[in-house]
Amino acid sequence: MKSLFEKTPVVPVVVIDDADKAVRVAEALVAGGLPIIEVTMRTAAAADAIAAIAKQVPDAFVGAGTVLSGDHARAIVAAGAKFIVSPGLHADVVTAAEDLSVPIIPGIATATEAQQAWNMGLRVLKFFPAEQAGGVSMIKALASVFRDVVFMPTGGVSAANLKDYLELPAVLACGGSWLTPAKAIADGDFDRITTLASEALAIAKEVRG
Repeated sequence: MKSLFEKTPVVPVVVIDDADKAVRVAEALVAGGLPIIEVTMRTAAAADAIAAIAKQVPDAFVGAGTVLSGDHARAIVAAGAKFIVSPGLHADVVTAAEDLSVPIIPGIATATEAQQAWNMGLRVLKFFPAEQAGGVSMIKALASVFRDVVFMPTGGVSAANLKDYLELPAVLACGGSWLTPAKAIADGDFDRITTLASEALAIAKEVRG
């Protein structure tokens, strides 16, 4: 999992209301060079969207975001999610993911939460909400203490500040919803999604080669 992020350190965060469009969205992102896709569990269509992507887009590595409970984790892995992302740190979610042998990236926003995660054996953490919680400077501060931890900032990350985050050695990857605008999905403008993915990948390559 970590090696995948190192190759493509930008993770589209997809909020989708229509599962029938999920495959086209995933195909557009893969075409733009971003095969790691986080579908958030914020809509009723999310589970069906993940199942469709897992079955029909073999080049995609699809996971579930906004996973809030252990039951939630077990259900979404059964649907086809290959990794789990949560907005916060919750022991039941972590335990469920470990029992299922599925990578888990829990969210943290403070040193206290990072320390709790570290003591649970977790070394890849989502920093959320990134911009509101201190952005680049906060990650630098956390990384100075938790030196074997890498972060995936999400929340307020965009094409405008993506480079600033990816320049940090402690940042494994960045997550963002700007890559799949709601209007583009609603309008079926999948070329727009591919373009945004390609632009983000170009920024990542500029920073990391």
